[in-house]
Amino acid sequence: MKRFAVAVTAILVLALSALPALANKFEDIKKKGVLVAGVKDSQPPFGYVDEASKQIVGFEIDLMAAIAEKMGVKLEIKPVTSSTRIPMLSQGEIDVVAATMTHSRERDKTIDYSITYFSTDQKLLVKKDGGIKSIKDLAGKKIGSAKGSTSEKNAKAAQPQATIISFETYPEAFLALKQGKVEAVTTDEAILHGLRNKDDKPDDFAVVGEAISAEPYGLGIVENESKLRDAINFALMDLWTEGKYQQIYNKWFGKDTKYYIPLTWTMELWP
Repeated sequence: MKRFAVAVTAILVLALSALPALANKFEDIKKKGVLVAGVKDSQPPFGYVDEASKQIVGFEIDLMAAIAEKMGVKLEIKPVTSSTRIPMLSQGEIDVVAATMTHSRERDKTIDYSITYFSTDQKLLVKKDGGIKSIKDLAGKKIGSAKGSTSEKNAKAAQPQATIISFETYPEAFLALKQGKVEAVTTDEAILHGLRNKDDKPDDFAVVGEAISAEPYGLGIVENESKLRDAINFALMDLWTEGKYQQIYNKWFGKDTKYYIPLTWTMELWP
């Protein structure tokens, strides 16, 4: 029996020694000198393709560039959608998700999050003359949203008598609204203003209704990578206290932009 136990122990030692060392995402990023962020490419002003430069630009791209600079690395971006961002993170295609992603308890079961870097509420985008003023008016009607978003579940919970139509992106949902295929598009208010204000006829549409839910955005990273999470959190807090965050925010959401949203919340700061 003693010989058997020794043999089993030896086998376990050999097996464990053959396993690769536990990955440290932060050290890997520092070693290669690049932070790969998954961003939206059709979500103005958070992330979208600039018509002149043909490059992806936006609030989240600028914020991630500032975070990468704080970490002493370069930024590389890859486009994601609401349905692909978590799978791409889990599969190692990206290091962090910066893509209008609400920090929810359900998602927190599979990935980790930074502190909140943007705060908004879920509302409705409708045709101005369509008679829709709130989620209550959408009983028996169709609502467009994006696959893999919290907005789908929230809308169904708020109006069980509506039919939720899922699209790959919010611009596709907005196109369905213009074509009369849905009576409303629902997601975070900041995104809805972006869709409306980028349209050729923004005055034909309105963002309406009471807040369906609170939507705190967090940067998503894989589970159990505390060094990377700390580095991102420290960078966010430093950017806030230095005023750099506010500069980036005002560039995309300030009074002189067509996406104006007052900055009414304060970032979580640790002593």
